[in-house]
Amino acid sequence: MTSWGLSATIKAPTPEILRFVAYHLEAGAQRLYIYLDDDNRNAFDALKPHPKVRPVLCDSDWWNGKPPKKHQVRQSRNATHAYHRRDTPDWLIHMDVDEFLITERPVADILAALPADQPIARIRPMEQLAGDGSAFKAFVPNGPDRTRIVDALYPTYGAYIKGGFLSHLAGKLFVRSGLDDVRIQIHNAFQHDTMLPGPEDTDGIELAHCHAKSWDDWLSAYRYRLEKGSYRPDLAPNRPRDRGGLSMHEVFSMIEAESGEAGLRAFFDEVCADTPLLRDRLAQHGLLRRAKLDLNITMARHFPDHTA
Repeated sequence: MTSWGLSATIKAPTPEILRFVAYHLEAGAQRLYIYLDDDNRNAFDALKPHPKVRPVLCDSDWWNGKPPKKHQVRQSRNATHAYHRRDTPDWLIHMDVDEFLITERPVADILAALPADQPIARIRPMEQLAGDGSAFKAFVPNGPDRTRIVDALYPTYGAYIKGGFLSHLAGKLFVRSGLDDVRIQIHNAFQHDTMLPGPEDTDGIELAHCHAKSWDDWLSAYRYRLEKGSYRPDLAPNRPRDRGGLSMHEVFSMIEAESGEAGLRAFFDEVCADTPLLRDRLAQHGLLRRAKLDLNITMARHFPDHTA
């Protein structure tokens, strides 16, 4: 039977970590390599007894006294380490703590049906709307209609957001185990320094990305993302600069300079908030997705001693 697992480098409160782990145990993961990106011994102690979980404290000793400054580098190194462990399952995916695999049938069955010579399976994302957590928007695929659709969904800010998303469109990769000289990066994998090829998406699996659970949640993460995360200055613009493209860092900096926090809130309300208007617009374009994560229920089932 096909087995699968995941790796994640996480800096988050213990309950959030346990909800993420419990959800994917429920989904059928055979192995979870959880690299705790701070000295979270509460999370380590909660995870360590579970037979399918391999927690690692990424302290100074783990990095031989020289932890990489960028969290993206730490993520990639840990994901590569997980891939080359002796107990790695048949397929392994690197994910973040706010990402969840959504399927209508077992993940193992979907992966088992892939061609034997296919080294990767790309899982495309859908981005959660900020509301009750049940509504998501699918990204608008690249093509001649993308600009028109995004502008229709987001009349004020559509010109600034690639594919209608604030976060990544590339998704994450399952990588088939047993390949030599493999290096895992956040959205791609390389063998002998050549990117592993594969289809652009995998039917039957989506990656639910909870990038903005609420206004307060988004605002609390905003400054870090603007400086070091998904809105950082070195990321590419949404479209070529000779066609007016701007990076998300430039967009948010412009909004703040002109309107301050009120401007950010207006952006959030149009692009992220779970409103009947946005749901209707998404549904008209076949981009509204629904999913019930039930994170507290699965956490109580797998970690009953740590449920508040």
